[in-house]
Amino acid sequence: MTTTTPHAQPGSHSLRDSLPAPASVPAPVPAPTASGRPRGGRFGREVGYLLSGLPLGIAAFTLMIVGFALGVSTLILVIGLPVLAGTLAMARYLARVEADHIAVVTGRPLPARWEEPASRGAGAEAGSGGGRWKAVRDPQAWRDLAHAVLSFPVRVATFALSLTWLVGGLGGLTYGLWSWSIPRDDNDGLMDLAFGISGRGPDIAFNTALGVFLLVTAVPVVRGLTVAQASLGRVLLRRAQV
Repeated sequence: MTTTTPHAQPGSHSLRDSLPAPASVPAPVPAPTASGRPRGGRFGREVGYLLSGLPLGIAAFTLMIVGFALGVSTLILVIGLPVLAGTLAMARYLARVEADHIAVVTGRPLPARWEEPASRGAGAEAGSGGGRWKAVRDPQAWRDLAHAVLSFPVRVATFALSLTWLVGGLGGLTYGLWSWSIPRDDNDGLMDLAFGISGRGPDIAFNTALGVFLLVTAVPVVRGLTVAQASLGRVLLRRAQV
């Protein structure tokens, strides 16, 4: 017994023709963790945030101080306003970088920056004197500049403390392996200087215990330093709108 396949008549539509065309499937996005933060070691992100803050802070502090001083001192001339506008534009870029770092390390992005609709477009006024004045009058740009200056001593302190905690902890834990290379004269190390207890054994025991203490407390200390450094950014900065 043979079966015949019905042919579509002219002007008729089959069921396949009525179905929508398959849409392109976007690339899968990695699922966040239960806390909503990106995957990866939180402690490692915090250490990277603190240690990278010092070179970024040095560059930001230098650019902002030099640009602001040069712009204010030459305001009476023609170049003062463009210099200030360029300095504030650099401050805005550095603020965007810091806002991204805070969002990654804490899992909580900063509030979005409010901007006038005209300032977000590429209007004809962008390259004119009015556009430059608008950039100089932007309050958030000045807060970005203030953050670049005020965060510098904070970055120095957090960098020094985090590096001391990590290097001191590792050095103390392995003190017994390299203490022989330390030149000694009339004392036998910290135990002899602090408590008058001489001998290499007590010195090694004291430094090893100190290293263990630093490593055990490294996580809460680094977390506290991260919160302190990021809190200044949360007060002064805003996330750039896309």
